[in-house]
Amino acid sequence: QVQLVESGGGLVQAGGSLRLSCSAPGPTMSSRTMGWFRQTPGKEREFVAAVTWNSDDISYADSVKGRFTISRDNAKNEVYLQMNSLRPEDTAVYYCAVAKFWINTYRTTEQYDYWGQGTQVTVSS
Repeated sequence: QVQLVESGGGLVQAGGSLRLSCSAPGPTMSSRTMGWFRQTPGKEREFVAAVTWNSDDISYADSVKGRFTISRDNAKNEVYLQMNSLRPEDTAVYYCAVAKFWINTYRTTEQYDYWGQGTQVTVSS
């Protein structure tokens, strides 16, 4: 079982920034696509961003494009989500995940094997 640990969530005012981090034991993480998802009560978990194992392909949900940046450091077995210009609608529990494969940036939860416990992000208006 792969243990993922997210950190960096918190309370921030609209327009502010947060940086989420996710650590996972290698080599599983370093050889696969990594993703960030988010979920609010009563809603499905939704895709936010993903990056392939060598960072040659990155994709974002339309709702965060231009505001969020995903990156990874395979040497440290970490993946990051820099969130700028935060909006109240970004409030959610954010999860990092390890995909089943490494080729593409995957956007559905079924394409991911392992999940972290989640970190709460709250954006006040």
